[in-house]
Amino acid sequence: MIPAALTIAGSDPSGGAGIQADLKTFHQRKVYGMAAITLLTVQNTRCVKRVIVMTSRDVFDQIRAVLPDIPPSAVKTGALGSGKVICAVARCVRRLKVPLVVDPVMISKHGAPLLPEAAVRVFKEELLPVATLVTPNLSEAAVLSGIRVHDLASMEKAARLIAAMGPRAVLIKGGHLRGDAADLFYEKGRVRILRSARLRTRHTHGTGCTYSAAITAELAKGKSLFAAVVLAKKFITKAIRTGPGLGRGMGPVNHFAAV
Repeated sequence: MIPAALTIAGSDPSGGAGIQADLKTFHQRKVYGMAAITLLTVQNTRCVKRVIVMTSRDVFDQIRAVLPDIPPSAVKTGALGSGKVICAVARCVRRLKVPLVVDPVMISKHGAPLLPEAAVRVFKEELLPVATLVTPNLSEAAVLSGIRVHDLASMEKAARLIAAMGPRAVLIKGGHLRGDAADLFYEKGRVRILRSARLRTRHTHGTGCTYSAAITAELAKGKSLFAAVVLAKKFITKAIRTGPGLGRGMGPVNHFAAV
């Protein structure tokens, strides 16, 4: 039977990020994808014009409709939009005995806020303790850890601080570091660095969503956590390198990429 994965995230009508990127990635990685929408964005590759957050009841009902019918083998979260939605999601996933990948989407690639500052505390208290893996970028790691994150040393310190909040493992994405694109994986006191050559392109819309979705898909297929991260790193690197060049702004990566 084909494994299933559930994404709980926002919608991007341009198709490069959010729910759309997650479902494309699940399909490419040969996993049946399901989705519960937390917010709607009015955006394209150039800008975000508006964000409409779903009610916590709407999100809760979507998730609860899916879980008993097609039980997922792994779950991921993306943009959640509000503290009430975070609480609803945590309530649904807290008792699941499957991996949970939490991508703490706080700001869109265009700079639009996707999580109010007041909701960060709720995020830390309600969702991080039940996460298998949390995947912040440098700025998100700074918000979660409370320190400046700008190099490998500070990435490690931030990872340890975030891990102390409850998640089993932390993956801090170093896409904005100078030099190679180095990501730091922290689990049970052990640090591992995943490196790839930096790719010069403006087409990076949805990279974080795609990366975390690829990890989720591999976990749904039964891979170990670190093995899933390694394969997902190869996938997102190739997806960026072979981007289709669509859009007049920051275009999407190539969700057809095969590794």
